[in-house]
Amino acid sequence: METPVFDFVKAYSDGKTSRFHMPGHKGERILGCEPFDITEINGADELYRPEGIILESEKNAAELFGTSRTVYSAGGSSQSINAMLALAMQRAGHTADRPTVLAGRNAHKAFIYAAAKLDFDIEWLYSQEDSTLCSCRISAETLEKRLSELDRKPFAVYITSPDYFGGMTDIKALSRVLRKRNIPLLVDNAHGAYLAFLPENLHPIALGVDMCCDSAHKTLPVLTGGGYLHIAKSDCYNFSENAVKAMEIFGSTSPSYLILQSLDLCNKYISEKIRCDLEICVNKVAELKKLLKSLGIKDISDEPLKISADFSSFSVEGKDLSDYFRNNGIEFEYFDGKRIVFMITPQNSQEDFDRLKLAFKNLPLNRAESECELTVPPVSKRAMTVREAVFAPCKEVDVDETLGKICASPCISCPPAVPIAISGEIINEEHIALFKHFGIKKVQIVCDK
Repeated sequence: METPVFDFVKAYSDGKTSRFHMPGHKGERILGCEPFDITEINGADELYRPEGIILESEKNAAELFGTSRTVYSAGGSSQSINAMLALAMQRAGHTADRPTVLAGRNAHKAFIYAAAKLDFDIEWLYSQEDSTLCSCRISAETLEKRLSELDRKPFAVYITSPDYFGGMTDIKALSRVLRKRNIPLLVDNAHGAYLAFLPENLHPIALGVDMCCDSAHKTLPVLTGGGYLHIAKSDCYNFSENAVKAMEIFGSTSPSYLILQSLDLCNKYISEKIRCDLEICVNKVAELKKLLKSLGIKDISDEPLKISADFSSFSVEGKDLSDYFRNNGIEFEYFDGKRIVFMITPQNSQEDFDRLKLAFKNLPLNRAESECELTVPPVSKRAMTVREAVFAPCKEVDVDETLGKICASPCISCPPAVPIAISGEIINEEHIALFKHFGIKKVQIVCDK
């Protein structure tokens, strides 16, 4: 497959042209990548007016993912989340009711900020089977029931799948429910770009969603910030027409050409190597999952390239679990005190696999009484809209001073960036218990009038 963006930039760099344009480093090597860092010069195309090499590269990506349109993001999935919600809201048009999205409660805080910017309301979907902040697998039955309870028809349903622990929702089943009701299904697939290239295509686009976002940089060999907005092949809501405009609204006017080149080069990797590499990698991960099972440690991930080891029934002799892995030369993705997440791709070396395998084998585990743990975000009363709360004057206070106050900003670190309290909600005792559980000491609240 051709790599038009990379080829153009390489030829420009090799040509030794005098650079009387941005960026200010003029291609001189400080970090080493500067010769390939350019701006929208003649021939380089423009991300939000693509007519040349960027458009050609995006068409290559669309062919690989099986979409009607794939638009590049240099702002990660956050930019695409904003854009796809704006597109769905635009389709809904103007009504007397406030626009509403029905969303899984494990939504990333980027979704909350999109609600603030676009000024829509949120109705929440809660899982019947998950009991953690990050997981929220929604069944078709739960979706049907929740839709029947709503006073207002939502302009979209928004799901996060895979979630941070690798839990995957039955997208096909949800899509069938929503197709009958003429409601678009949007999916935050930030962790699942690679799913399109498994022997069984598990990518949301293949399973019936109308739009989804992928963080290419999370699971593909792409620079941080590289992502996609994907629109379904059928595009029955005609989202493609305004997709680039929607992305432009939420993106920088100076998108990184380094990121764009990495997305462009990734197309070539996908077309030539990824399926073979994934097969080998999936088998290696399966062996690690098998080893954990033999040790009595449950892996709660549905994903073939993610291990989410649940140590709820164990303690590690003499040290914290996070310290144990770091002392063995391993940095993991996320640890919440009970579950530890390892994100794996074909780009992990054999040395990486051997090191993780040895660390698993040598875990100094003791059986412990499994505590009854409830980390599901509580249902709370709303005092303000998300937009009102996010843009209201606010102050940061100690957690113990928040009872009865209105949450201003989503308060949890990234990762996992799933808010405990939502902007505009009244903070209750359950919120405070969860803040403390996750080590949050300060919370932003709306200032009293």
